[in-house]
Amino acid sequence: MFANFLIGLREGLEAALVVSILIAYLVKTDRRHLLPRIWLGVGVAVAVSLAFGALLTFGPRGLTFEAQELIGGVLSIIAVGFVTWMIFWMARAARSISGVLRTQIDEAADARRWSLVIVAMLAVGREGLETALFLWAATQAAARASGSTTTPLMGAALGLAVAVLLGFLIYRGAIKINLSKFFTWTGVFLIVVAAGVLAYGVHDLQEARFLPGLYNLAFDVSDTIPPGSWYGTLLKGVFNFSPATTKLEAAAWLAYFVPTLTIFLIKARQRSQPTSRPVSAATASSGRN
Repeated sequence: MFANFLIGLREGLEAALVVSILIAYLVKTDRRHLLPRIWLGVGVAVAVSLAFGALLTFGPRGLTFEAQELIGGVLSIIAVGFVTWMIFWMARAARSISGVLRTQIDEAADARRWSLVIVAMLAVGREGLETALFLWAATQAAARASGSTTTPLMGAALGLAVAVLLGFLIYRGAIKINLSKFFTWTGVFLIVVAAGVLAYGVHDLQEARFLPGLYNLAFDVSDTIPPGSWYGTLLKGVFNFSPATTKLEAAAWLAYFVPTLTIFLIKARQRSQPTSRPVSAATASSGRN
């Protein structure tokens, strides 16, 4: 549940920051009459993301077990790719996202009527589709451990609700968040989660007989960490840890986790060296020049 809460919080906060920047800039530049276009774009993005999540959840149910596992494994790997790109992009763009969006707003406001709707839809929809895909992959893995998708989805919904509240408070100037530190620390945790999702995806492909080595185990600690125990369930739900891990799963986990985390931490350190002044989320969201 905590992993899904953090995914919902981080992804939701990214979308909330985007919306707050769009709205704040239009208000500041005395273009309030364009606000309905922003909300229309946001509404379309949310609807598309929900429809995508429903398609992922209910679409493969009529297929054979092997076909379901094949689709699940491929989508899990795609989700890891998207979330990895998002982690690096947001950590790098946290300080400049306001300026980029202001430029897009100015260009869209001077273009056709639907241009601003499309800007809002694409800005929020990208986050929504990434969230739907990664939450689906993480929820499927957690469901294998607990037998239910309710708890993971509740965690994600709670994270999104907190993100919306934080976005509103940031817009109102009630709170300030060091965005660089927030996205760095949550990025580290999501890299751990993504590594587990990748290993889970590899296991799905093994069960689909697309990859070999399903019974070639790297280790089996089921006696020490029973899958049905509370701590086994916790490790599975948060980190997608499997007490019985195949050699291919372990290799995929290490091949992703070690270089990705190393590169991320190096880049985070490089970004922090030029300036140590905290970045104010209120400043970023207000669109101040």
